[in-house]
Amino acid sequence: MTLSLALACVWFVVANFRAMFPSKDQLWRFAYVMIAIAVPILIGVYVQNGPWIALILLIMGGWVMRWPVYYLWLWFKKRVT
Repeated sequence: MTLSLALACVWFVVANFRAMFPSKDQLWRFAYVMIAIAVPILIGVYVQNGPWIALILLIMGGWVMRWPVYYLWLWFKKRVT
């Protein structure tokens, strides 16, 4: 297991653990921080393990951070139409 995959596993554990507890801002600040941390980890996975593993982790990260992905999708739809 490469370092980037180990960091990705830690990222998933932390994101899932934090999502179990409610907060006043609906976890948005935490989501921004986790996305900022995930980008370099995902780049490292891409470099060390290839694009397919990085794509799988990107989809898994989108599953964990589903509300930011949903609102990004709505933003793109609004821009296109």
